[in-house]
Amino acid sequence: MRIYLSVDMEGVTGLVDAQDVQPAGRDYEHGRQMMAEDVNAAIRGAIAAGATEVTVNDAHGPMRNLRSDMLHPSARLIRGKPKNMGMLEGLDATFDAALCIGYHSRAGTSGVLSHSFMGHEIEDMWLDDRPTGEIGLTHATAAALGVPVVLLSGDDTACAEMAEWDSGVRTAAVKYARGRFAAELLPLAEARDAIETATAAALTGELPAPQPAPETTTLAVRWQSASVADTLLNLPGVTGRDDRTVAISGPVPEVYRQFRVWLNVAASLTDQRPYC
Repeated sequence: MRIYLSVDMEGVTGLVDAQDVQPAGRDYEHGRQMMAEDVNAAIRGAIAAGATEVTVNDAHGPMRNLRSDMLHPSARLIRGKPKNMGMLEGLDATFDAALCIGYHSRAGTSGVLSHSFMGHEIEDMWLDDRPTGEIGLTHATAAALGVPVVLLSGDDTACAEMAEWDSGVRTAAVKYARGRFAAELLPLAEARDAIETATAAALTGELPAPQPAPETTTLAVRWQSASVADTLLNLPGVTGRDDRTVAISGPVPEVYRQFRVWLNVAASLTDQRPYC
């Protein structure tokens, strides 16, 4: 059983502020340790359920947050950037299931450190007119690649967002949002046990088939800056909906790859970098 972990940072146990998750932050090194402990809890749960191979993709910001010396020795780590598939680099149909560890809710919600890929630069996203963020786009792309997402860990708003997107996905809430930069935290041992137990349960027995992907899907993104939208209209296949909203249609994996290009274009026009 081959298991894939896409690991973000904002939804990790104990982390509530940019100082915890950005390399320049005063508590970033502590955040890296907390990130590793959450990941290792999921790996232990996967192994308990019979996983024979675990691949971990560091999916946050610079994508070199997770220290390899702190990672469970049974796992392989995909680290660094750029990556063509970003948060899903290395995922293909040879994996039996995917887990989303440390994820956060989409832009505009009151979840801890909520955003969609680029901090304040992206206001809204829709996948086939369905409001989405990193959770929905990751889930849809994994399904299109032939892999079901079976578990998500994060705060309660991220868990609720995943449940709304796919009620069959197990969730493990490690904190409860009290605002965008505040949370009620589970005790560390309790949080890690929740991740480990939920992972083992999600991977025990017959795994679900991924939801069938449409032949064509449409991703629309509303940017904070009209200049970003205007520049993206120069790319093939991109259409405008209004001064700040652009859209692209196609098979889900191709749309996802195109969106990765959009993030780089937006970064070149603003002072923000994708930090996922």
